[in-house]
Amino acid sequence: MSWALVAGALANRPQNAGGAWVRLSWALGLRQLGFDVVFVEQIAPGMCVDRAGQRASFADSANLAWFRQVTEAHGLGGHATLVVGSGERTHGHTYAELIELAGAAELLVNISGHLTLEPVLRGPRRRAYVDLDPGFTQIWHERDAHVVGGHDAYFTVGANVGRRGCPIPTGDIRWRRVRQPVVLEDWPVAGAGEPSRFTTVASWRGPYGPLPDRGRRLGLKVHEFRKFWSLPQRAPQQFELALEIDRADARDRDELTARRWTVVDPALVAATTESFRDYVTSSGGEFSVAKGIYVETASGWFSDRTVRYLAAGRPALVQDTGFTRELPADAGLLAFRTLGEAIAGARSIERDYTAHRRAARELAETFFDSRKVLTSFVDELDSVR
Repeated sequence: MSWALVAGALANRPQNAGGAWVRLSWALGLRQLGFDVVFVEQIAPGMCVDRAGQRASFADSANLAWFRQVTEAHGLGGHATLVVGSGERTHGHTYAELIELAGAAELLVNISGHLTLEPVLRGPRRRAYVDLDPGFTQIWHERDAHVVGGHDAYFTVGANVGRRGCPIPTGDIRWRRVRQPVVLEDWPVAGAGEPSRFTTVASWRGPYGPLPDRGRRLGLKVHEFRKFWSLPQRAPQQFELALEIDRADARDRDELTARRWTVVDPALVAATTESFRDYVTSSGGEFSVAKGIYVETASGWFSDRTVRYLAAGRPALVQDTGFTRELPADAGLLAFRTLGEAIAGARSIERDYTAHRRAARELAETFFDSRKVLTSFVDELDSVR
């Protein structure tokens, strides 16, 4: 059996169940293809906190507790290693064992370039960088050439990066396209749910601020959401946001409520991988906008969260980032650029909800099935010389 390492941020983002599903889909999808997968993560000692967000020892941290909870719940308990600092402490394999495993590995999937430990990074036969933040990653790399170095191939979920009409700089890197994989067995088609209740799980601002580039300021999700304030007053569905929003944005939260959005705390409704899945499957579908940078650059970015709504047989009404160059968006998945298009999409879904549900699952099976996505990914990585 061939070894594969999947590296990404899990313990660094405790209770971020949506982010956990991204990393799990790569690890469990590769395991489904026959790889013996080890999930690897590194964390700085200063990032260790307790459930209240206060500094804590590694052993007592919420970070370690979350890492163990997620990996054990999904069959990776004996195949996951969390490294503190430069290898001073580990959970799972010892640092020496991890280096040995890396040396025997056929491939490394380094999600967002999270793994930077050189003794581990240089071991696998093939090393792939997977970019989840098209625009941010490439502009940062343009400013600092060390951001994404040290890999054999570079993949991005931005389907239009490097193509005409997408101004994201590519420099000396060939960015290869990869879709967000989903293990369909982990996301079976659910029952009817509440057809009139559309939801999403989101952060109002996210971890990054607006990005200045070439005389413009590339925006965040908050800037896009404000363009669609009035949707719940004009569309037939109810719209609910499991929204991480800071107290400093209380005015925005009040405006959302006044405009008939329902706002709930993601820590209460989607704090574990299981409750995240339950939240998605209890919904009638998804409505969401994208970060301004994805929209303004026509990057072709597509949300991993939306992939899971589709897999569960939940139609998605989402803002177009240019992904319609690659994906059909007429049934199950509807794209919008304007408020009028969003309203029309919502009404279309209401008129034939059953057909849209069926089409949503078909899209997931056709375009995002981890078997298809990761088989192509591995084949393309093996072809790199």
